[in-house]
Amino acid sequence: MDAGLDGLEGVVAAATVLSDVDGAAGRLVIRGHTVEALAQGWTFEDTLALLWEGFFPEPLTRPAERLGAARSEVFAHVAALDDRQLAGDPVDAMRALIARIADGQDLSTAYRLAASPAVFAAAVVRRRRGEAAIAPDPNLGHAADTLRMITGAPASAARIAALQAYLVTVIDHGLNASTFAARVVASTQAGLASSVLAGLSALKGPLHGGAPGPIIEMLDGISAPGNARAWIEAALERGDRLMGFGHRVYRVRDPRADALKSAVAALIAAEGAGAGRLALAEAVETAALAILREHKPGRSLDTNVELYTALLLEALAFPPAIFTGVFAMGRVAGWIAHAREQALGGRLIRPQSVYVGPPVTRPLIPA
Repeated sequence: MDAGLDGLEGVVAAATVLSDVDGAAGRLVIRGHTVEALAQGWTFEDTLALLWEGFFPEPLTRPAERLGAARSEVFAHVAALDDRQLAGDPVDAMRALIARIADGQDLSTAYRLAASPAVFAAAVVRRRRGEAAIAPDPNLGHAADTLRMITGAPASAARIAALQAYLVTVIDHGLNASTFAARVVASTQAGLASSVLAGLSALKGPLHGGAPGPIIEMLDGISAPGNARAWIEAALERGDRLMGFGHRVYRVRDPRADALKSAVAALIAAEGAGAGRLALAEAVETAALAILREHKPGRSLDTNVELYTALLLEALAFPPAIFTGVFAMGRVAGWIAHAREQALGGRLIRPQSVYVGPPVTRPLIPA
């Protein structure tokens, strides 16, 4: 089958006011703002309100206050975590808890769903470590409270700013796999919880939100800048996929990579630690881009969001097993915005398929 047809390359499936991904120019615009501008100081709550504006009957006032209250409300579901869920994939445990939220279309439901990934990811991390989950503080900002729920201690301004930059950077990105899944579900007029669960299920896959985790293994395997070229060449010789490079849409460098690299550098400058890890990542990036040009001439394989995502989340002490869950903390606001946009103005999404199976045969007639 034609690869473009199989992957829906070039097929326009929605008209949206939410985000514009220009793969040729390496540009991401979210409701009129470049992702680089948003990452330089917008809060998650304000970016959420930017995305949701016009999709609910009531005005989007006091988003930080409402999101804080929603964190406290959904924390009650943490008590349902059981040992079987904690022993499995953390995203599966998060998904089970989100499934407990009523499947409404109203703004209160939206806030509960937007709050859930942070509350549930923090609880899962702590419970897997044998520690008690920490209740949210509704008076804190979303990034600050997330870090406090993970560590049990107030986070520094630098750490809050770094997580804030990450959540804003990944909040929306066109019709990526998880957002498309959320819109398909929303097109049936199912509720927001159903759309968020669809988005999270798609995000879990290693070709989408599950990708940053293995980058830590790559950096640990390389261990020193001088080892980068030999390690990468050996990986390509084995036919391994080089994580952190190449993107289905971007033909040049992913603009989110630079936004997150800047956030990592700012965190290191503020805390005075981690410079060696950043230098290693930069050496890996330089070697990988050179080797990819040599091994795959003519292909556009540049740095994507995963490389510096992994570095940033590691610096913030998130275990790699929860990286996908942290991705969901930011992207959930985009899923909800797309779900509401689709539900309000879109038709049921029902594409056609091309049959390539065996030809019809004449049924046998009994003697």
